[in-house]
Amino acid sequence: MFSCRRLGGGLVQAGGSLTIACAASGFTLDSYGIGWFRQAQGKEREGVACISGSDGSTAYAESAKGRFTISRDNAKNTVYLRMNALKPEDTAYYYCAATASIVYYTDYIYPEVMDYWGKGTQVTVSS
Repeated sequence: MFSCRRLGGGLVQAGGSLTIACAASGFTLDSYGIGWFRQAQGKEREGVACISGSDGSTAYAESAKGRFTISRDNAKNTVYLRMNALKPEDTAYYYCAATASIVYYTDYIYPEVMDYWGKGTQVTVSS
């Protein structure tokens, strides 16, 4: 099971930063591929960042490159998404997900690869 939370307020001004975190319980994250996904109103769910369980390789959607950073703290069994230079178009419901499947690290950004989903948290960026 995942529980997601924002480390900071959920309403951020454009250009601001926010970190969101997902803590896992019942399983250890260090051997799982993890992805962060988001779904804006009226749009399909999309992957924004992922990290492999084997060696910590990361990959990002074009919209997130240079602005978002995914990381994991195995000791805390938690994965983070640090978001900088936020834009109004980043407004969405953000989810983390995990899979024990072994795939090429960039493939963890695809929702269909994931097996376990967190409940997510709303991120709103005002202009």
